[in-house]
Parts: sequence; C-alpha cells; structure tokens
Amino acid sequence: MKKALNHTKLIILLAVLSAIAPTAIDTYIPAIPSMAKEFGVGIDKIEFTLSIFLIGFAIGQIFGGIASDNLGRKKSSILGLLGFAFFSLLIVFSSTTYELWIYRFIEAFFGGFIVVNAGAVVRDLFNATESAKVFSLIGSVRSLAPLLAPAVGSAIIYFYSWHVIFLFLTFYALVVAWWVYKDLQETFTYTKINPVKSYLMVLRHKQAMLMMIVLALGFSGMFSIVAKSSFIYMEYFGVSTELFPFYFGFGIVVLMVMISVNVKLLKKYRPIRLIKTAVMFQILLAIVFVLVSKDAGLYTVLIIVGFYIGFNAFIYGNATALVLENFPNNAGVASALSGVVQFGVGALLSSIVIFVSKESIFPIALGLLFISSSSFFILTRLYNK
Repeated sequence: MKKALNHTKLIILLAVLSAIAPTAIDTYIPAIPSMAKEFGVGIDKIEFTLSIFLIGFAIGQIFGGIASDNLGRKKSSILGLLGFAFFSLLIVFSSTTYELWIYRFIEAFFGGFIVVNAGAVVRDLFNATESAKVFSLIGSVRSLAPLLAPAVGSAIIYFYSWHVIFLFLTFYALVVAWWVYKDLQETFTYTKINPVKSYLMVLRHKQAMLMMIVLALGFSGMFSIVAKSSFIYMEYFGVSTELFPFYFGFGIVVLMVMISVNVKLLKKYRPIRLIKTAVMFQILLAIVFVLVSKDAGLYTVLIIVGFYIGFNAFIYGNATALVLENFPNNAGVASALSGVVQFGVGALLSSIVIFVSKESIFPIALGLLFISSSSFFILTRLYNK
C-alpha cells in the first residue's frame, strides 16, 4: 500500500472531485435572498433547494457506486461531471421554483456519481491508517471550496445575476471532467459481484453502518449551519452581501486548522478516540449555543458556530476511513452507501432546521445539540471497537 504524503497531485484531484457538493452549494448561498425576491417566494423555498440537492446527491450515489464498481472510477467520474454540467446549465433557464427544484435534483444526482469515486480511489490505493491521513488531507484541500465559493458567489451577485453562478458551475464541471480524462489513472480491479449482494454485504456490517450514521450526523450539524448561514448572518444579524463570505469563511478556516491537527494526532491516537473527543466538544458548544442564543451577539454566535464546524475535522476523514477499511472489493458501493446515509440524514435533519427556524436562531442551536448528542450516544453505547 502507498504512503499518503507521496501523492500530492492525486490528493488535489480527488479533493476537487469530492468538492463538487460544497462548491455547488456554497457558491449560491449568497444569492438565496435575491433569488427569493426574483421568484417571488419566501426565502425558505429557496433554502429548500439545499435539501433537494442533498436528496438528489444521496440517490445519485446509490447508482454511482454501482457504476464505479462496474465502469471504473474514471469513466463514472466523467459521466457524472458531464451530467452535472448539463443540468447546471438548464438551471440558468429556470422560470419557476418548481423548475429550479427539478433541475437542481438531477444536477445533484449526477454529482453523486462524482463524489463516490474519490473515496473509492483512496480505498483502492491506501491502507486504513494511510486512508485516514489521505481523507484528512483531501478534506483540507476541499475546505478551500466552502471558503472561496461564497466569495465567488458574492462577487458574481455583485456584478451580475444569480444565473451566472450556474454558468460558473457548468464551466467548473467541464474543466474537472477534462482534468480527470487527462490525469486520473484507473485504480479499480474489476471483481464480479452482484450489485444487490454488494449493497447487502455493506448493510449487514453493523459497525460500518453505525459509523456511517456518526459520519452522517456530523455532516448534518455542519450542513444545518450552512443551510441557515444566510439567515443567521444576513437576515438575523444584518451582515451585508459583501461581508458575508468573511463571516461564513471563519468556520471553514477553523476546520482547515483542525484538519492539520487531526493529521498530526493520528500518529499517536486511534481515529475512534479522536471522533469521540470531537463530538464531546460539539455537545459542549451546542449547550452554550442553546443557553445564549436568545441574547447572543454576532461575534459570540460566530465563534460558537465556527468551532462547532471546526471539530468536524476529527470526524469526516477518520469516520470515512473506518467505514471503507472493511470493504476492499466493493469500495465504490461502500463509499456510495456511506454517502447516501450521510446526505439522506443531512437532508432530513437540515430540512427540519430550515423550516422550524424562520425568525430565531434558538431552534438551530437546539438542532445542533440533538444531532451531536445522538452521535455521542451511538459512539458510546453501540460502537465498541
């Protein structure tokens, strides 16, 4: 098996592949208020496209896992990128929120084809310990997407309309498709296995499934914050569109710093221990958020939310590695199912947070406490590794 630090170019490419979701989501978050005005609907109707994206992304990964383990990592990635580009372009011509929802769902469906291959390639090439490091390094590079995407979106909105954001996403996908075609070497060795049996094999692995849920809960907490970020900063605290990326980006900067800490700590501590510790800190932050939410100022919320996001650095890469180490022959399907659970649970929980918290940040704080407490319960009561 290969060493993580000797494959910088590959890690950057895999990070770009796995960044398709945060890029597609975070680029247009600054445009949500203006899109709501143009479509003549409440802001929650446009925020709902975030949950729709997660649902499409989850379903896409079900089929993307099968494609990855049959067509190979490279071909299925290119297929997903071309489909994503086409439906991103169609969104530009949406005239109603229903069209926006439909095109956004299909765009996300093809995005699901893309993301499963990043995890599968890592599982093809690296052992469990190196995989945890690789996933953390990928996470560090990928974190540039949610850090830069809102700034790109804000700049586009400042000079143009929201339609240009989806032209940008179309161009992004086409460029990455060319890069994959040119540089990604096929890593999959075909093993004949029935797709249904392959999924059942993963579903019957208790510890892997539990860790998928922990991963999904970590993602749900972060995505609930992302989905409500325009409300928190722009609507609730009155931050301008121009300054929004700086407030939004604070949590991403903390996340990137924490990722580098995680890579170093993996030399001394087991991944499961780091995950448990991170979840405990998230619970403490959520409790503080609940207690102060009614009277908290902008910078208090910024720090709480930023560090809550940051502690996900100890969850994503470590949990993903612990899941995929169990499936050497069907990593595509395992990566896909992990994504389905992650984005499915994320869509469900974030939808609840979106529609409950329309005027106050208290429901957001309460939602984060529920999510992190559920994760800790699973880790302490059910995951005994």
